[in-house]
Amino acid sequence: MVVQDLLRAARLLVDTGLHEFGWGRQQALDYLLVHTTLSRLEAASEIDRSISIPGQALSYLVGRLEIERIRRTARDRLGAAFDIRRFHDVILSHGALPLSTSDFLAREELA
Repeated sequence: MVVQDLLRAARLLVDTGLHEFGWGRQQALDYLLVHTTLSRLEAASEIDRSISIPGQALSYLVGRLEIERIRRTARDRLGAAFDIRRFHDVILSHGALPLSTSDFLAREELA
């Protein structure tokens, strides 16, 4: 889990470096190779994805944090009745949703 969190953090830095601070592809590649466990081929693939989908790493992190927030809210409200499997079923049953619907899920379906 720590290695994956490190990779997600590196993706954020690479995305920002490429699109805000003028990093070139090689600079971004070098960064990933030094700061992650990715192979050269995997790192190159990450760089290409970041170049073609600016902000993807940030949107992934924001979504993750929002799901974790909803899960905490549901766990606090339901206490011992909280069921992680039901939580996942509810979250995944809606497919991709804008963040504006997350409060509805936490209030209505998980309570």
